Amino acid sequence: MGITRGFGVDIGGSGIKGGLVDLEAGALDGERMRVVTPQPSTPDAVADVVAEIVDKFGWDGPVGITLPCVVKKGVALTAANVDKGWIGTNAAELFGERLGRSADQVVVLNDADAAGTAEMRFGAGKERHDGLIVLLTFGTGIGSALFLDGELIPNTEFGHLEVDGHDAEKRAAASVKEDKELSWEEWTPRVSRYISVLENLIWPDLVIAGGGVSKKAHKWLPLLDVRTEVVAAALKNDAGIVGAAAVAAHGIRH
Repeated sequence: MGITRGFGVDIGGSGIKGGLVDLEAGALDGERMRVVTPQPSTPDAVADVVAEIVDKFGWDGPVGITLPCVVKKGVALTAANVDKGWIGTNAAELFGERLGRSADQVVVLNDADAAGTAEMRFGAGKERHDGLIVLLTFGTGIGSALFLDGELIPNTEFGHLEVDGHDAEKRAAASVKEDKELSWEEWTPRVSRYISVLENLIWPDLVIAGGGVSKKAHKWLPLLDVRTEVVAAALKNDAGIVGAAAVAAHGIRH
């Protein structure tokens, strides 16, 4: 009998969300819990919130945790929208100590990589494992996850590509639309330009558009002017939790 339930925590700049996951359905198993991200969002402060969420559910198995950081071997190497104190922190060790888990029971990964893993296993990429597929999350910034024939190539940072002399996410993130009060018709050309630059760099076979704006995909995906097929993410804002839980459970199984 395979592992059918898991637990994921998705750490963001504004909120920390966690919950039980049905690993067969690829969906939350009940309600998730959300806690406002502490300010400053130091490693210790965030670890306290993660422990609070896990304890609330009484979960005693493996835990997958996302960070808006490049993560290698459990260590955070960058910090986007969280305290710079994360840089150089062994997040896997920190969470393991705080949760009372052994090292092999805590998996820490980049947030977009977790969301992409969920979409590839359970969502928009489930039937599309051939070729090069990229998930882009449009939110405060732009996150990316790259898959070649279904295998994750971790820690891509395509949101920071230079586009017309600017950091891409400073021009095309969903937060820019909000801050500048742009209409869909005004914002979408910025996204098209960004995706065009990405297309010329890696020539993807499919782009999955995620993040909060994926809930309103019908308002802007038809306005895109790009050569690659672009589809909306299926798991919306639960993708990070689901993907983190799946990776943690997969790691324990193997």
